[in-house]
Amino acid sequence: MIATMKRSTHLSWVLRRELFFRKLGFLTIPQLDPRRCSQVITKLLYLLNQGDSFTKVEATEVFFSVTKLFQSKDLGLRRMVYLIIKELSPSADEVIIVTSSLMKDMNSKTDMYRANAIRVLCRITDGTLLTQIERYLKQAIVDKNPVVASAALVSGIHLLQTNPEIVKRWSNEVQEAVQSRAALVQFHALALLQQIRQNDRLAVSKLVTSLTRGTVRSPLAQCLLIRYTSQVIRESNTQTGDRPFYDFLESCLRHKAEMVIFEAARAITELSGVTSRELTPAITVLQLFLSSSKPVLRFAAVRTLNKVAMTHPMAVTNCNIDMESLISDQNRSIATLAITTLLKTGNESSVDRLMKQITNFMSDIADEFKIVVVEAIRSLCLKFPLKYRSLMNFLSNILREEGGFEYKKAIVDSIVILIRDIPEAKESGLLHLCEFIEDCEFTYLSTQILHFLGIEGPKTTDPSKYIRYIYNRVHLENATVRAAAVSTLAKFGAMVDALKPRIFVLLRRCIFDSDDEVRDRATLYLNTLGGDGEVVETDKDVKIFLFGDLDIPLVNLETSLKNYEPSEESFDIDSVPKEVKSQPLVEKKAPGKKPAGLGAPPAGPPSTVDAYERLLSSIPEFSNFGKLFKSSSPVELTEAETEYAVNVVKHIFDRHVVFQYNCINTIPEQLLENVSVIVDASEAEDFAEVTSKPVRSLPYDTPGQTFVAFEKPDGITAVGKFSNTLRFIVKEVDPSTGEAEEDGVEDEYQLEDLEVVAADYMMKVGVSNFRNAWESMGEDFERVDEYGLGPRESLAEAVSAVINLLGMQPCEGNRGCRSQFKVTHVSTLWCIPRQCEGSCTVAVWN
Repeated sequence: MIATMKRSTHLSWVLRRELFFRKLGFLTIPQLDPRRCSQVITKLLYLLNQGDSFTKVEATEVFFSVTKLFQSKDLGLRRMVYLIIKELSPSADEVIIVTSSLMKDMNSKTDMYRANAIRVLCRITDGTLLTQIERYLKQAIVDKNPVVASAALVSGIHLLQTNPEIVKRWSNEVQEAVQSRAALVQFHALALLQQIRQNDRLAVSKLVTSLTRGTVRSPLAQCLLIRYTSQVIRESNTQTGDRPFYDFLESCLRHKAEMVIFEAARAITELSGVTSRELTPAITVLQLFLSSSKPVLRFAAVRTLNKVAMTHPMAVTNCNIDMESLISDQNRSIATLAITTLLKTGNESSVDRLMKQITNFMSDIADEFKIVVVEAIRSLCLKFPLKYRSLMNFLSNILREEGGFEYKKAIVDSIVILIRDIPEAKESGLLHLCEFIEDCEFTYLSTQILHFLGIEGPKTTDPSKYIRYIYNRVHLENATVRAAAVSTLAKFGAMVDALKPRIFVLLRRCIFDSDDEVRDRATLYLNTLGGDGEVVETDKDVKIFLFGDLDIPLVNLETSLKNYEPSEESFDIDSVPKEVKSQPLVEKKAPGKKPAGLGAPPAGPPSTVDAYERLLSSIPEFSNFGKLFKSSSPVELTEAETEYAVNVVKHIFDRHVVFQYNCINTIPEQLLENVSVIVDASEAEDFAEVTSKPVRSLPYDTPGQTFVAFEKPDGITAVGKFSNTLRFIVKEVDPSTGEAEEDGVEDEYQLEDLEVVAADYMMKVGVSNFRNAWESMGEDFERVDEYGLGPRESLAEAVSAVINLLGMQPCEGNRGCRSQFKVTHVSTLWCIPRQCEGSCTVAVWN
């Protein structure tokens, strides 16, 4: 690879030397050779497209040499001249030189000259020159020659990014071009017209309404119109059955162009809340495409059906026979999509037949496609738990075949999930994993499986059968796997008292291992498990110490250990923040200005809690509030483009809540003084305001913080709503001197309301083994309650709403639904509440 880069660099250097010292002379000789000049320009374009850049002197030399080629009448050379000028992007001084020639070509009788001159002029000119040629561009848009009209329209699409006001004046001409009979002109005109009106929802709706009556002839333009129609349908927010323009989409399914038919079918399948009745005509069309002779149509159809199967599997079942024939398709992408779609839509009786077909299919595809198939099989097993035996056997068979890390990891993850979700699959699944680590080449997978065996193995009916597989790792693997195997053996000894004597014998052998980590672990477990290998019950505290869940994120623990300075006082693990992850303070930008941190405390550790705690402890009014429990994410109290940008952070203490209002003045001509927030707590009866701290001065674009502290009853989760008003003295600032006037005017600015909810008192904490943690807590800590979530479009959305409502941390990968086919879902959440000494666990069933 390095050799190739060196050759490429050397080639560019040689080519540049040849061009600038020898070949540029060909462009300036009196008798031009069009062929040789074209070859020189081709080499220059090659250098530019390879990422090479010319110096200012080189670019100027090339530009002036190329401008002399306008005297040539050769069409091929003239096209190369247009290309090189467009790529060089000359400076404003140089543009003037070539402008007259380009404007002459723009009014030429040769259509090729006109089209290319328009493209180049619009690329290299600024707004001042653009106004001079605007009249010619308008004429070109409605030109009879489609090449010229398309060139003007495409140039308008590019100019809309830099000079929108000028392009918006062309609406009448563009509207006329939409009615053109030339397919490409109509396509480009529709694209430009929609971009001109894209910020006016009503104008876009009217455009779609007028064009859906049958005035669009170009298939490309028709596809664009279908996309714009789908956008209008999404923004209309109408209920199913009253959906506007659906009849137009359905009529496009009978269009003679295949691209239009597919675009319409795809648009229908992607409609929000689409019903089975609305899907039927689109599915019928896609089914016909499955048997097409064109691979692109087969691929497009099966990919769309694959997406539909995630939300409406029953609607796709009629296509199963056609998709089964695609399993043997020469295009492996088509075959993979067909397999995964069949796995999503198949019924319980067809599982065995599909497994036979997939077995022959897996050896012919790459690992990335295999991973997709494995994930689909996992979803199928969760959908039909009674078929776990055949599906688990299939996963174990492919696990023993050749494959990369990601592929093997996907299989292992699938087996682990099936073991957790299907209790009957635990015994066979664990044995499959044990057989895999006998010949596993990936250290990460071996350690993860050993850890999982240590959690689930002791709970099986015969834990002793796994010991042989685990101890083999101590003799046959590297130090990392050996250390993991020692920990797993110790877990069996701690959890299964009958196995303790045998475990002690094995652990004593590990003391003589060559690796320090393995020896240290074996020594620790031998000294702490107790009983000297006799059949006695392991102490509960020892189990918690050795194998209990660490309720502190490792990132936070690492940060605290790095910041700890050795002293007489030992390290206190209780001082480590227990937030799941540290998020940077949200910054809000004044319009058009550089980012300015809102409420950014002095520089300190990366933990958000540490940063806020340092800021609050530096304020005397809050020094006696005790230890900060939690700080919320910033909540915006103003819109993005308002005069003043304000957000608030809620700081929770034992008996106090402090609101930190982060403010920015976005008006350059104003200085704000004595800035404070007046908080109305009439709808928060449990809170009483105790103190506040205003901002003395708030210059333009400089962040400042004002604080309001409330006292609340100890021992209860106080909630309520607070109304906020920003109060300040505003002084005018002289733009020339930057000095403010002496006299100011008192003013107020209404902010959004703020709520303190139960989730504010919950600190997210990760728990690696939810089931063990749940079982270790007594019934006294359990509470059942009901919450209303309102209507939700999907189960995944409902699960997300529960997580946000309770403010807890999803455990064991339960952040969302794994299967699209579930009608029920169990989420395990964990947190530490403010008014509890222990941890609070919640299991939520929908």
